[in-house]
Amino acid sequence: MTNEYTTFNKYQMKEIRLGLEKELDVSIYAKPEFSEYQMYEIRMGLEQGLDVSIYIKPEFNYDQMREIRSGLTKGLDVSVYKNPIFNKYQMKEIRFGLEKQLDTTVYAKPEFNAEQMFQIRLGLEQGLDVSVYTKPEFDYEQMKQIRIGLGNGLDVSVYTKPEFNHKQMLQLLLGLETGLDISIYANTKFNFKQMEEIRLGLEKELDVSIYANTKFSDEQMEEIRLGLEQGLDVSIYAKI
Repeated sequence: MTNEYTTFNKYQMKEIRLGLEKELDVSIYAKPEFSEYQMYEIRMGLEQGLDVSIYIKPEFNYDQMREIRSGLTKGLDVSVYKNPIFNKYQMKEIRFGLEKQLDTTVYAKPEFNAEQMFQIRLGLEQGLDVSVYTKPEFDYEQMKQIRIGLGNGLDVSVYTKPEFNHKQMLQLLLGLETGLDISIYANTKFNFKQMEEIRLGLEKELDVSIYANTKFSDEQMEEIRLGLEQGLDVSIYAKI
């Protein structure tokens, strides 16, 4: 039978009871607006002697509360991320950065999702100039390709353009790593498979000008490249 005057479910009651057993000031969280999971995070903070007032707000879900509590237990300046606008994954990336004593203000911004934050954080850990790719218009996979290039000491300016997708960026990165003249295929009109065919031709020192044309599909490019590798007269079929 339901008691119409009951305001706490049994799980909330349990959290309040456990707090009373520890002689905690349960009045801080004994409020119906907090779920049992939020109550747990607040109770744990009280047990750890933390200033729970920093996160004892209904607008923080329990995962966010946990990230803030984790930061407080490590003596971190959680003010950088104690904002409901950040989800738990974003908060985690910021917290990891604070633990590494990085300048998290570079990426502690709501316009970056957690995956983007991760790539920026890795770059900071590597001592890279992350300003090259710390831009919301780059997705995390593009950021990764730029970060790898920077880490290898390459001039990534050729492909640090949002109009190149991450697969195109990879082909340009691979070309730079092997010292190729990537200007031949650093063109957004080439899809990544076409770029790959041109890159493979350059690696074999072939005359890729014969097929480095957007009018050839990547399958056609492959046939021309294979013909060139075998020393065949590709002019017979390398026609636009």
